[in-house]
Amino acid sequence: MSSPFLESVRGSIRLRGYSMATEKTYLTWIRRYIYFIGKRHPADVPVSEITRYLTHLAASRDVSVNTQKVALNALVFLYQKFLKIDVGDLGFTHATRQRYLPVVLMPHEVKGIIDHLQGRNRLIIQLLYGSGLRVTECLRLRVQDVDLQRSALTVHDGKGRKDRQTLLSPMLVEPLQTTMEAAIKLQVEDNREGVGPSMPPALRRKYPQAFRMPKWAYLFPASKLCRHPLDGTLCRHHLHQTRVRKFLAQAVAKAGITHKRVTCHTFRHSFATALLASGADLRKVQELLGHNDVSTTQIYTHVLGKHYAGTSSPLEQIA
Repeated sequence: MSSPFLESVRGSIRLRGYSMATEKTYLTWIRRYIYFIGKRHPADVPVSEITRYLTHLAASRDVSVNTQKVALNALVFLYQKFLKIDVGDLGFTHATRQRYLPVVLMPHEVKGIIDHLQGRNRLIIQLLYGSGLRVTECLRLRVQDVDLQRSALTVHDGKGRKDRQTLLSPMLVEPLQTTMEAAIKLQVEDNREGVGPSMPPALRRKYPQAFRMPKWAYLFPASKLCRHPLDGTLCRHHLHQTRVRKFLAQAVAKAGITHKRVTCHTFRHSFATALLASGADLRKVQELLGHNDVSTTQIYTHVLGKHYAGTSSPLEQIA
Protein backbone atom coordinates (compact mmCIF):
# COMPACT_ATOMS: atom_id res chain seq x y z
CA MET A 1 0.00 0.00 0.00
CA SER A 2 1.30 3.48 -0.88
CA SER A 3 1.96 6.20 1.67
CA PRO A 4 -0.66 8.94 2.24
CA PHE A 5 1.62 11.34 0.37
CA LEU A 6 1.83 9.15 -2.74
CA GLU A 7 -1.91 8.56 -2.58
CA SER A 8 -2.39 12.33 -2.64
CA VAL A 9 -0.11 12.55 -5.69
CA ARG A 10 -2.11 9.74 -7.31
CA GLY A 11 -5.32 11.70 -6.75
CA SER A 12 -3.77 14.78 -8.35
CA ILE A 13 -2.71 12.76 -11.39
CA ARG A 14 -6.19 11.31 -11.83
CA LEU A 15 -7.80 14.71 -11.38
CA ARG A 16 -5.90 15.87 -14.46
CA GLY A 17 -7.06 12.90 -16.54
CA TYR A 18 -3.67 11.26 -17.11
CA SER A 19 -3.61 7.67 -18.37
CA MET A 20 -3.17 4.74 -16.01
CA ALA A 21 0.22 4.01 -17.59
CA THR A 22 1.39 7.58 -16.91
CA GLU A 23 0.09 7.38 -13.36
CA LYS A 24 2.01 4.18 -12.68
CA THR A 25 5.22 5.54 -14.24
CA TYR A 26 5.09 8.88 -12.43
CA LEU A 27 4.47 7.27 -9.04
CA THR A 28 7.35 4.85 -9.59
CA TRP A 29 9.83 7.62 -10.30
CA ILE A 30 8.53 9.85 -7.49
CA ARG A 31 8.86 6.95 -5.05
CA ARG A 32 12.44 6.29 -6.20
CA TYR A 33 13.27 9.98 -5.83
CA ILE A 34 11.93 10.05 -2.27
CA TYR A 35 14.17 7.11 -1.37
CA PHE A 36 17.10 8.91 -3.02
CA ILE A 37 16.63 11.98 -0.80
CA GLY A 38 16.50 9.85 2.33
CA LYS A 39 12.71 9.62 2.63
CA ARG A 40 12.44 13.32 3.34
CA HIS A 41 9.43 15.29 2.14
CA PRO A 42 10.21 16.70 -1.34
CA ALA A 43 9.07 20.16 -0.23
CA ASP A 44 11.72 20.13 2.52
CA VAL A 45 14.70 19.64 0.21
CA PRO A 46 16.17 22.15 -2.26
CA VAL A 47 15.08 21.89 -5.90
CA SER A 48 18.73 21.23 -6.77
CA GLU A 49 18.16 17.69 -5.50
CA ILE A 50 16.29 17.02 -8.75
CA THR A 51 19.42 17.81 -10.74
CA ARG A 52 21.51 15.64 -8.43
CA TYR A 53 19.10 12.74 -8.87
CA LEU A 54 18.95 13.03 -12.66
CA THR A 55 22.74 13.25 -12.82
CA HIS A 56 22.90 10.15 -10.64
CA LEU A 57 20.67 8.29 -13.10
CA ALA A 58 22.94 9.23 -16.00
CA ALA A 59 26.29 8.74 -14.28
CA SER A 60 25.68 5.82 -11.93
CA ARG A 61 22.67 4.00 -13.35
CA ASP A 62 23.60 4.49 -17.03
CA VAL A 63 19.99 5.11 -18.05
CA SER A 64 18.95 6.10 -21.55
CA VAL A 65 18.03 9.65 -22.52
CA ASN A 66 14.36 8.71 -22.75
CA THR A 67 14.34 7.15 -19.28
CA GLN A 68 15.95 10.25 -17.84
CA LYS A 69 13.34 12.43 -19.53
CA VAL A 70 10.51 10.35 -18.09
CA ALA A 71 11.98 10.74 -14.61
CA LEU A 72 12.30 14.50 -15.19
CA ASN A 73 8.66 14.75 -16.29
CA ALA A 74 7.53 12.90 -13.18
CA LEU A 75 9.50 15.18 -10.86
CA VAL A 76 8.41 18.35 -12.65
CA PHE A 77 4.80 17.21 -12.16
CA LEU A 78 5.50 16.55 -8.48
CA TYR A 79 6.98 19.98 -7.82
CA GLN A 80 5.12 22.29 -10.19
CA LYS A 81 1.68 20.67 -10.44
CA PHE A 82 1.34 19.03 -7.04
CA LEU A 83 3.57 20.99 -4.63
CA LYS A 84 3.19 24.28 -6.57
CA ILE A 85 6.97 24.86 -6.39
CA ASP A 86 8.63 26.34 -9.46
CA VAL A 87 11.72 24.33 -10.40
CA GLY A 88 13.05 26.96 -12.81
CA ASP A 89 16.05 26.11 -14.99
CA LEU A 90 17.56 22.95 -13.56
CA GLY A 91 20.65 23.23 -15.74
CA PHE A 92 21.54 19.55 -15.80
CA THR A 93 23.04 17.56 -18.66
CA HIS A 94 20.98 14.84 -20.35
CA ALA A 95 22.40 11.35 -20.52
CA THR A 96 24.16 10.61 -23.77
CA ARG A 97 23.88 7.29 -25.51
CA GLN A 98 24.19 6.10 -29.07
CA ARG A 99 20.93 6.37 -30.97
CA TYR A 100 20.07 3.05 -32.56
CA LEU A 101 18.16 2.68 -35.79
CA PRO A 102 14.81 0.93 -35.39
CA VAL A 103 14.57 -2.71 -36.39
CA VAL A 104 12.31 -3.20 -39.41
CA LEU A 105 11.01 -6.26 -41.19
CA MET A 106 10.94 -6.88 -44.91
CA PRO A 107 7.46 -7.57 -46.35
CA HIS A 108 8.23 -11.27 -46.80
CA GLU A 109 9.29 -11.49 -43.14
CA VAL A 110 6.04 -9.87 -42.00
CA LYS A 111 4.12 -12.32 -44.18
CA GLY A 112 6.08 -15.22 -42.72
CA ILE A 113 5.02 -14.20 -39.20
CA ILE A 114 1.38 -13.54 -40.11
CA ASP A 115 1.14 -16.91 -41.89
CA HIS A 116 1.75 -18.60 -38.54
CA LEU A 117 -1.18 -16.81 -36.87
CA GLN A 118 -4.91 -17.36 -37.03
CA GLY A 119 -8.11 -15.53 -36.13
CA ARG A 120 -7.86 -12.77 -33.55
CA ASN A 121 -4.09 -13.03 -33.18
CA ARG A 122 -3.58 -12.72 -36.93
CA LEU A 123 -5.85 -9.66 -37.12
CA ILE A 124 -3.99 -7.87 -34.32
CA ILE A 125 -0.61 -8.17 -36.06
CA GLN A 126 -2.18 -7.22 -39.41
CA LEU A 127 -3.49 -4.02 -37.80
CA LEU A 128 -0.12 -3.22 -36.22
CA TYR A 129 1.59 -3.51 -39.60
CA GLY A 130 -1.19 -2.31 -41.89
CA SER A 131 -2.18 0.74 -39.85
CA GLY A 132 1.02 1.59 -37.95
CA LEU A 133 -0.60 1.22 -34.54
CA ARG A 134 1.08 0.90 -31.18
CA VAL A 135 -0.03 -2.30 -29.47
CA THR A 136 -1.96 -0.40 -26.77
CA GLU A 137 -3.72 1.66 -29.44
CA CYS A 138 -4.74 -1.53 -31.24
CA LEU A 139 -6.06 -3.26 -28.13
CA ARG A 140 -8.06 -0.18 -27.09
CA LEU A 141 -9.95 -0.05 -30.39
CA ARG A 142 -13.73 -0.10 -30.01
CA VAL A 143 -16.44 -0.77 -32.59
CA GLN A 144 -17.01 2.97 -33.10
CA ASP A 145 -13.36 3.50 -34.06
CA VAL A 146 -13.63 1.40 -37.22
CA ASP A 147 -14.90 3.06 -40.41
CA LEU A 148 -15.18 0.34 -43.03
CA GLN A 149 -16.71 2.69 -45.60
CA ARG A 150 -13.80 5.12 -45.54
CA SER A 151 -11.14 2.47 -44.81
CA ALA A 152 -10.00 4.39 -41.76
CA LEU A 153 -9.29 3.80 -38.07
CA THR A 154 -9.63 6.45 -35.37
CA VAL A 155 -7.13 6.28 -32.53
CA HIS A 156 -8.40 8.00 -29.40
CA ASP A 157 -6.12 9.29 -26.66
CA GLY A 158 -2.92 8.00 -28.26
CA LYS A 159 0.56 8.86 -27.02
CA GLY A 160 0.62 12.51 -26.01
CA ARG A 161 -3.16 12.34 -25.37
CA LYS A 162 -3.91 12.94 -29.04
CA ASP A 163 -6.57 11.62 -31.40
CA ARG A 164 -5.71 10.76 -35.00
CA GLN A 165 -6.91 8.82 -38.01
CA THR A 166 -4.87 6.26 -39.87
CA LEU A 167 -5.15 3.80 -42.75
CA LEU A 168 -7.26 0.64 -42.74
CA SER A 169 -6.45 -2.00 -45.34
CA PRO A 170 -9.48 -3.15 -47.38
CA MET A 171 -8.09 -6.67 -46.90
CA LEU A 172 -9.21 -6.50 -43.27
CA VAL A 173 -12.86 -5.55 -43.88
CA GLU A 174 -14.18 -9.10 -43.67
CA PRO A 175 -12.20 -10.22 -40.57
CA LEU A 176 -13.05 -6.92 -38.86
CA GLN A 177 -16.75 -7.38 -39.54
CA THR A 178 -16.58 -10.86 -37.99
CA THR A 179 -14.61 -9.51 -35.01
CA MET A 180 -17.05 -6.64 -34.47
CA GLU A 181 -20.04 -8.98 -34.54
CA ALA A 182 -18.40 -11.28 -31.98
CA ALA A 183 -17.49 -8.32 -29.75
CA ILE A 184 -21.05 -6.98 -29.80
CA LYS A 185 -22.48 -10.44 -29.10
CA LEU A 186 -20.22 -10.78 -26.03
CA GLN A 187 -21.27 -7.32 -24.84
CA VAL A 188 -24.94 -8.27 -25.12
CA GLU A 189 -24.25 -11.34 -22.96
CA ASP A 190 -22.43 -9.17 -20.41
CA ASN A 191 -25.28 -6.66 -20.42
CA ARG A 192 -27.69 -9.38 -19.29
CA GLU A 193 -25.54 -9.63 -16.15
CA GLY A 194 -25.53 -5.85 -15.73
CA VAL A 195 -21.93 -5.33 -16.82
CA GLY A 196 -20.22 -4.01 -19.94
CA PRO A 197 -16.89 -2.78 -21.34
CA SER A 198 -14.63 -0.69 -19.13
CA MET A 199 -15.20 3.04 -19.56
CA PRO A 200 -13.84 6.22 -17.94
CA PRO A 201 -15.84 6.78 -14.71
CA ALA A 202 -16.74 10.36 -15.69
CA LEU A 203 -18.17 9.15 -19.00
CA ARG A 204 -20.10 6.36 -17.29
CA ARG A 205 -21.64 8.85 -14.87
CA LYS A 206 -22.66 11.17 -17.68
CA TYR A 207 -24.06 8.37 -19.85
CA PRO A 208 -25.19 5.60 -17.46
CA GLN A 209 -26.50 3.38 -20.27
CA ALA A 210 -23.49 3.79 -22.59
CA PHE A 211 -22.16 0.35 -21.61
CA ARG A 212 -25.15 -1.13 -23.44
CA MET A 213 -24.36 0.64 -26.72
CA PRO A 214 -22.64 -1.60 -29.31
CA LYS A 215 -20.26 1.18 -30.35
CA TRP A 216 -18.43 0.95 -26.99
CA ALA A 217 -17.57 -2.74 -27.33
CA TYR A 218 -13.84 -3.51 -27.49
CA LEU A 219 -12.72 -5.28 -30.67
CA PHE A 220 -10.41 -7.47 -28.60
CA PRO A 221 -12.09 -8.00 -25.21
CA ALA A 222 -10.46 -9.83 -22.33
CA SER A 223 -11.63 -13.35 -21.57
CA LYS A 224 -12.57 -12.49 -17.98
CA LEU A 225 -14.33 -9.68 -16.12
CA CYS A 226 -12.34 -7.44 -13.78
CA ARG A 227 -12.71 -4.48 -11.44
CA HIS A 228 -12.08 -1.02 -12.89
CA PRO A 229 -8.89 0.35 -11.27
CA LEU A 230 -10.42 3.78 -10.67
CA ASP A 231 -13.78 3.02 -9.07
CA GLY A 232 -13.97 -0.75 -8.67
CA THR A 233 -16.87 -1.23 -11.10
CA LEU A 234 -17.16 -4.76 -12.48
CA CYS A 235 -16.46 -4.60 -16.23
CA ARG A 236 -14.74 -6.26 -19.17
CA HIS A 237 -11.45 -4.66 -20.18
CA HIS A 238 -9.57 -5.20 -23.42
CA LEU A 239 -7.03 -7.96 -24.03
CA HIS A 240 -3.76 -7.41 -22.15
CA GLN A 241 -0.67 -6.73 -24.23
CA THR A 242 1.28 -9.52 -22.56
CA ARG A 243 -0.97 -11.97 -24.42
CA VAL A 244 0.07 -10.37 -27.70
CA ARG A 245 3.76 -10.55 -26.85
CA LYS A 246 3.42 -14.25 -26.05
CA PHE A 247 1.75 -15.35 -29.28
CA LEU A 248 3.98 -13.03 -31.33
CA ALA A 249 7.14 -14.60 -29.90
CA GLN A 250 5.85 -18.04 -30.88
CA ALA A 251 5.02 -16.91 -34.44
CA VAL A 252 8.42 -15.26 -34.88
CA ALA A 253 10.15 -18.47 -33.78
CA LYS A 254 8.07 -20.56 -36.20
CA ALA A 255 8.88 -18.11 -39.02
CA GLY A 256 12.58 -18.73 -38.38
CA ILE A 257 13.47 -15.06 -37.81
CA THR A 258 16.43 -15.25 -35.48
CA HIS A 259 18.61 -12.40 -36.74
CA LYS A 260 16.26 -9.61 -35.65
CA ARG A 261 14.66 -8.71 -32.33
CA VAL A 262 10.96 -8.55 -33.20
CA THR A 263 8.50 -6.81 -30.84
CA CYS A 264 5.00 -5.43 -31.30
CA HIS A 265 6.54 -2.03 -32.07
CA THR A 266 8.63 -3.51 -34.88
CA PHE A 267 5.51 -3.62 -37.06
CA ARG A 268 4.93 0.11 -36.54
CA HIS A 269 8.52 0.77 -37.63
CA SER A 270 8.02 -1.51 -40.64
CA PHE A 271 4.77 0.29 -41.55
CA ALA A 272 6.54 3.66 -41.69
CA THR A 273 9.51 2.32 -43.62
CA ALA A 274 7.31 0.54 -46.17
CA LEU A 275 5.31 3.73 -46.83
CA LEU A 276 8.43 5.83 -47.34
CA ALA A 277 9.96 3.18 -49.59
CA SER A 278 6.83 3.30 -51.76
CA GLY A 279 7.22 7.08 -52.18
CA ALA A 280 4.83 8.37 -49.50
CA ASP A 281 5.34 11.94 -48.34
CA LEU A 282 7.28 12.25 -45.08
CA ARG A 283 4.74 14.67 -43.61
CA LYS A 284 1.88 12.30 -44.40
CA VAL A 285 3.66 9.43 -42.67
CA GLN A 286 4.26 11.72 -39.69
CA GLU A 287 0.52 12.42 -39.54
CA LEU A 288 -0.42 8.75 -39.76
CA LEU A 289 2.01 7.84 -36.97
CA GLY A 290 0.92 10.75 -34.78
CA HIS A 291 4.43 12.16 -34.29
CA ASN A 292 4.72 15.71 -32.94
CA ASP A 293 7.95 16.43 -34.78
CA VAL A 294 8.89 15.39 -38.31
CA SER A 295 12.43 14.71 -37.08
CA THR A 296 11.04 11.69 -35.20
CA THR A 297 9.60 10.31 -38.43
CA GLN A 298 12.77 11.12 -40.33
CA ILE A 299 14.69 8.39 -38.53
CA TYR A 300 13.00 5.88 -40.85
CA THR A 301 14.65 7.42 -43.90
CA HIS A 302 17.98 6.16 -42.56
CA VAL A 303 16.70 2.58 -42.36
CA LEU A 304 15.94 2.29 -46.08
CA GLY A 305 18.49 0.51 -48.27
CA LYS A 306 17.47 3.02 -50.93
CA HIS A 307 16.67 6.50 -49.70
CA TYR A 308 12.96 7.46 -49.82
CA ALA A 309 13.79 10.44 -52.06
CA GLY A 310 15.31 8.15 -54.69
CA THR A 311 19.00 8.53 -53.89
CA SER A 312 21.01 5.53 -55.03
CA SER A 313 24.56 4.37 -54.43
CA PRO A 314 27.17 6.03 -56.74
CA LEU A 315 28.44 2.51 -57.51
CA GLU A 316 25.31 1.99 -59.65
CA GLN A 317 26.38 4.85 -61.93
CA ILE A 318 29.58 3.12 -63.02
CA ALA A 319 28.23 -0.44 -63.16
